[in-house]
Amino acid sequence: MLDITAAYAHCADLSRSALGKSAPNPNVSAAIYSADNKLIADGFHNRAISQDHAEVVALKKAGAEAKGATLVVSLEPCNHVGTTPACVDAIIEAGIAKVIYAVADPNPIASGGAERLRSAGINVEQSADKNLEEIQGAWLHRIKHGRPYFIWKVATTLDGYIAASDGTSQWISSDASRADVQILRSQSDAILVGTGTALADNPTLKPRIEGSQSPLRIVMGVRDIPAGFNLHNGDSETIFVKSHEVDVLLQSISGKAINQVLVEAGPTLGTALLAAGLIDEIVIYQAPTLLGAGKPWVEDLGISTLASAAPLTLLTSNQIGPDLKSRYRVGAN
Repeated sequence: MLDITAAYAHCADLSRSALGKSAPNPNVSAAIYSADNKLIADGFHNRAISQDHAEVVALKKAGAEAKGATLVVSLEPCNHVGTTPACVDAIIEAGIAKVIYAVADPNPIASGGAERLRSAGINVEQSADKNLEEIQGAWLHRIKHGRPYFIWKVATTLDGYIAASDGTSQWISSDASRADVQILRSQSDAILVGTGTALADNPTLKPRIEGSQSPLRIVMGVRDIPAGFNLHNGDSETIFVKSHEVDVLLQSISGKAINQVLVEAGPTLGTALLAAGLIDEIVIYQAPTLLGAGKPWVEDLGISTLASAAPLTLLTSNQIGPDLKSRYRVGAN
């Protein structure tokens, strides 16, 4: 019997590899196993290479060996003809005997794949998996809410400050944490900063990982960024949102290939987005240092009583070098 836990763990690694490469499509992964449960081929959706969905990538690798095999896929195969033919047709044509998928497709345009496969005589099972659901969560969120998933990245001292009283702030987090942020950048389709950060740091916002794509860059605020700054260097598309209004921001990125936005903003913009209900997740890198005073990472949210405190749900927590990295889901998103 196929070890579905191991197969899903393999798919999880593949889907992580697809983050930042698949938008506006989901970061789907697929693996094909023989009748004696050996891995034949696998793949993930990478639009930087081709339009092929994960199932088709794996099927092309498998060739004739796909006949009679089992296909394990992170998302229900699509039943829609768009820029590519429907994946269900490729699966049927390849002679796959069984399909196991982790997450049902919530997109009404492409759903119905499982039933289509069953009608063709293929054994289809859904075996739900929370890990694969979370890894594909940015796309699932966009389908459900009609906007990208926003992650606010923060580096603080243990007592919650991003700068000392004299204004010094580099570097609060460790080299290991800053390297981890580069992975988070590479997994995002867009990076958002405020004009304050842009003017103070003159960032490129390009992941410092060899071979990584350059995410779309979004700069929010009314101040102009000088022509000689890195955000004008043409490395990737840059959208300048000359406003502080969330509706204007969302309108500016509407129609762009974005599942996930990484917010690398200071407390003013970050707090404004949080208060407006746009932040879905907060990633905090806490350094084992204390300042006692300085600039806090979050500003006044207008909360005056403990009963009104903003709810957060801890998703994961792990040590990165000397720092503690914690991921929190905001509210009920």
